[in-house]
Amino acid sequence: MKNKRLTNKEALDLIQNASLQKLGELASKRKLELHPKKITTFVVDRNINYTNICWVDCKFCAFYRKEKDADAYVLTYDEIDKKIDELLEIGGTQILFQGGVHPKLKIDFYEDLVEHIAKKYPTITIHGFSAIEIDFIAKISKISYKEVIQRLKDKGLASIPGAGAEILNDKVRDIIAPKKLDTKDWLEVHRVAHSIGVKSTATMMYGTIETDEQIIEHWDAIRKLQDETGGFRAYIMWSFQSAHTQLAREIPNMKEQSPNRYLRLLAVARLYLDNFKNIQSSWVTQGSYIGQMALKFGANDLGSTMMEENVVSAAGVTNTMNQNEMIKLISDIGEKPAKRDTAYTILEKFYE
Repeated sequence: MKNKRLTNKEALDLIQNASLQKLGELASKRKLELHPKKITTFVVDRNINYTNICWVDCKFCAFYRKEKDADAYVLTYDEIDKKIDELLEIGGTQILFQGGVHPKLKIDFYEDLVEHIAKKYPTITIHGFSAIEIDFIAKISKISYKEVIQRLKDKGLASIPGAGAEILNDKVRDIIAPKKLDTKDWLEVHRVAHSIGVKSTATMMYGTIETDEQIIEHWDAIRKLQDETGGFRAYIMWSFQSAHTQLAREIPNMKEQSPNRYLRLLAVARLYLDNFKNIQSSWVTQGSYIGQMALKFGANDLGSTMMEENVVSAAGVTNTMNQNEMIKLISDIGEKPAKRDTAYTILEKFYE
């Protein structure tokens, strides 16, 4: 019998009233329906932030710099190549390629960059350029979203990360990132990408000023788009990391997000997002223990070994994990570890 779709009212009730144990049981049951073989995956990749120069000034970000700042940069091809060479040495298959939103770089810069990587490293999947980057490249280059994505796809872009979603509610966005594209445009970038065969992920950053109702509004928006296009490969959720951020200075008594809150929201997401097969654990922000616990609350993927990460670490969080640690975390709870690629195709199994 097909699962009955969770309503917004039911999701709110679960977030606010269900016991954590009950949520874990419900999410685990749903996960097992989707992944009956108990295979839990991860990807070996590296985040490459090609520039930290950004004009968007998100209040929750501690990574960005202005052009004239002493530590502002745009990576050279040689610097990027060195990072990819190091990734290949440990068996990596993907780069998560994102930057700040540079105020002067147009489509030809990005085309040349993607083409350089794709030609020199044909085995590396380029998972890059979030909706905010695509939106600005389109504006500054005076072309459509479709042309931006198609031209980058033609040069070797494989898929798009879900960054820049934060909470898909414009009241929240207008406060935490007033210069960033609105909800409608974030969804449209992904809709257009899906329409031309470029898959993406959907993300959510919670723990700033949003309400439970606004979290569900976010889920509702991505569930509807997934119904329409089927183009999201996974959902990834993490909590706001406040250190060194403007938002924390503006709202000094902001509530710290507990592991209980993370697991609670993750479990309800697994139940609500019934058209998302894959949900990642956010061990980068939660640490390895809660990252492992997330596998008992609906997550079926540990995400990336993340050889390099700069954005979250700029906000004061520095959790790291290698392939062997991931294999052990997965095995320890009786699941089967496997290395995957960006498309969730299994490349290597670490179980009998």
